[in-house]
Amino acid sequence: MTTRSNWFEGFFHGIVNDLWRNAIPAKHTSVEVNFLEKQIGRTGRVLDVPCGFGRHSLELARRGHHVTGVDLSVEFIAEAREAAKAAKLNAEFIVGDMRRLRLDGAFDMACCLGNSFGYLEFDDMIAFVRAVAGALKPGGRFVIETGMAAESVLPTLKERDWYQVDDILFAVENRYQADVSCLETEATFVRNGKTEVRKWWHWVYTVGEIRRLLGQAGLEICGLFSGPDGKPYKAGSHELILVAEKPKRVRRRASG
Repeated sequence: MTTRSNWFEGFFHGIVNDLWRNAIPAKHTSVEVNFLEKQIGRTGRVLDVPCGFGRHSLELARRGHHVTGVDLSVEFIAEAREAAKAAKLNAEFIVGDMRRLRLDGAFDMACCLGNSFGYLEFDDMIAFVRAVAGALKPGGRFVIETGMAAESVLPTLKERDWYQVDDILFAVENRYQADVSCLETEATFVRNGKTEVRKWWHWVYTVGEIRRLLGQAGLEICGLFSGPDGKPYKAGSHELILVAEKPKRVRRRASG
């Protein structure tokens, strides 16, 4: 049974994946990866979760990084593996649940992009953030990109809207559940006269709540940006890119 806490387990296949493959131009992916490279500072190990069909992972691997991509969509992971194999890239792709990551602490950077940070409710989010922190080396960075921070999405939220991506038309209806800070979206996809309806949920966190979540995992924020151009984030910005770091040294409490 699909509920708001597990909706993503069976969501990413078929027409949704077809739309997502074509939603973002390659030029924008290159700009986003330029930003990621500025955060890592050198060629290194990168964790991309969830990685989708490898939009960022494959580009990072082309630039010499050793990438591990994790995603729950069997369809997307198969596609990413095939692309990496064809291009002989240093990238591995794992079918896995972002709520239950089990990875070593050898990554120079982790990234959670494309609004996926809001997929999880609070308890699962804590588990995810702690797992990411555990996967990072001391000094490693965690980059989050989302348009679903409360300061971004709520001021301009539309109850209804529609979009066209290639041959797919999809209309959305949004319902914000204020008691749990969760946005429920029902989308109707139309292609070649066929209609399909799917529903998804995003938990909406303020920037302060995200900071506290990361802090519980021992990560410290070192940058808030409104996009990959590096401009500062402010309330009303369409996009939030947050950069956090795992401290190189554990701070000792002063005795008194």
